[in-house]
Amino acid sequence: MKTVDPLHGVAAFLAVAEHASFTAAAEAIGLTRSTISAQVADLEARLGLRLFHRSTRLVRLTPAGEAYRERLGDIAERVDLAERAARAEHSTPEGRLRITAPPDMGQRFLVPWVAEFLALHPGTRIELDLSNAAHNLIERRFDLAIRGVIEIEENLITRKLGISPLLTCARGDYLARRGHPERPEDLSKHDLLHFAHLRRGRVWTMTRGTERVEVPILPRLELNEGWALRTAALEGAGICQLPAFAIGDALRSGALVPVLPEWNPGHVPLHAVYPDNRLIAERVRAFVAFIARKSKAEPDLTGA
Repeated sequence: MKTVDPLHGVAAFLAVAEHASFTAAAEAIGLTRSTISAQVADLEARLGLRLFHRSTRLVRLTPAGEAYRERLGDIAERVDLAERAARAEHSTPEGRLRITAPPDMGQRFLVPWVAEFLALHPGTRIELDLSNAAHNLIERRFDLAIRGVIEIEENLITRKLGISPLLTCARGDYLARRGHPERPEDLSKHDLLHFAHLRRGRVWTMTRGTERVEVPILPRLELNEGWALRTAALEGAGICQLPAFAIGDALRSGALVPVLPEWNPGHVPLHAVYPDNRLIAERVRAFVAFIARKSKAEPDLTGA
């Protein structure tokens, strides 16, 4: 059975009722006079009644037409408001933005940036999930994720925000007590603080020029959250490897000191990831552009 659009002809009817003319109605809503006439005729046929009295000089509503327009009420105004609200969704940064990001990145940078963004855009609301979980953005209804090493997933857009070097470090008094490693192999004699669930497992890989060393480790402490690992290192629990976005400030302040600084343990690329949709809400675009600008100003996120 063919489905009938209940709104077919309604806009044409309202335009003719307002202007008392098929020609003026056609000009007002950008359709031809014949299209307006056909749509009104279709509407009358569907309703089984005549909505207008027509003559060569006059078009006026029938009693049925008057009743029909009255019952439609302010539908035209409400449709206009709905369309403007929908356009605003993609033209101004307003509404709710759901973001998921790693806790260490969130603690150090993202929470302050979110506060600044909210101050700049009073019409926005943000729900921030600080988690290392690899959420399915579409299923969990997240607008945006901040991720490190990623596999490009279908229906997602990625924008690189920066690159954060991995750093090997420890508290100075720990190294004074236990000694400074001279080569990566010496790490096996130390208390190591390891980020759990890495794809490479319990191995620290370090390079110096063309030399590459893989060090199997037995962690003294293993944690699944970078900010907690940072705290353990600051408490003197041992040697850690973390990205600069988590510990760069602690190294600059002297709270932590470099270990094997001539050996490079790699880096963590950072991306903004969001669903591929040609009608991406302006709040998503605005926030991604905002954090991209902020990232470029942070040495710990640029590999500098």
